[in-house]
Amino acid sequence: MHEILNKKGFICDMDGVIYHGNEILPGVKDFVNWLIENDKKFIFLTNSPERTPHELSMKLERMGLEVSAEHFYTSAMATAEFLSAQNPDCTAYVIGEAALTKAMYDKKIYMNDINPDYVVLGETRTYNFEKLEKAIDLVRKGAKLIGANPDTVGVTEKGIMPATGALISPIEISTGKKAYFVGKPNPLIIRHALNQINLHSADIAFIGDRMDTDIIAGIESNIDTVLVLTGVTAKEDIQNFPYKPKYVVNGVGDLLK
Repeated sequence: MHEILNKKGFICDMDGVIYHGNEILPGVKDFVNWLIENDKKFIFLTNSPERTPHELSMKLERMGLEVSAEHFYTSAMATAEFLSAQNPDCTAYVIGEAALTKAMYDKKIYMNDINPDYVVLGETRTYNFEKLEKAIDLVRKGAKLIGANPDTVGVTEKGIMPATGALISPIEISTGKKAYFVGKPNPLIIRHALNQINLHSADIAFIGDRMDTDIIAGIESNIDTVLVLTGVTAKEDIQNFPYKPKYVVNGVGDLLK
């Protein structure tokens, strides 16, 4: 483990690595305290576009873990940064929660439901037929279709819910247009996170719980990967993939043992 602990920085997935629902996972507090005490740079990276960094910071605080908002990076932020780089001062029709809209405004991407450059979709509980109909019409008229992440389902306290990949599918089918997804496993979001902490890929380790998003994103970004078994992927599942993580541990707390 010395090779991992000597890294200058860490990018960590959240759900399944740091917490489950509203409960901090074993060993996380010790690991985060170690990061802070040893002046490590770190980013908590999430494919969910539903919360702002401040809201994520408050969520961890309610669980007894103090981490400032600057240590969070979301797929909403990555999506806004991607669009801003591609087409400065563009406009978008957004289907998603307030955090996704805020990320757009922060990058000077303004809302437009008449002739937007992009239709952008993220997880939301306000998805309805009227919004779907509007999105299909705008894409047919030339708006480019963007998804905050390709996840088809998400796990909440209430169970399984449809995620961006599922919500955007009717638009793809109805228009014949394929969406571009910014979140993991797209390595683009990893490079954005690296820029946030101003480190090179060789200087960090990426910790995740999913082979199909976290680990492949790290591998394609040329980053040493650590799979924790506290989330989606079980140890016996690793053999089902044509690639493997560099390290496998039961949880982040084991990195300090």
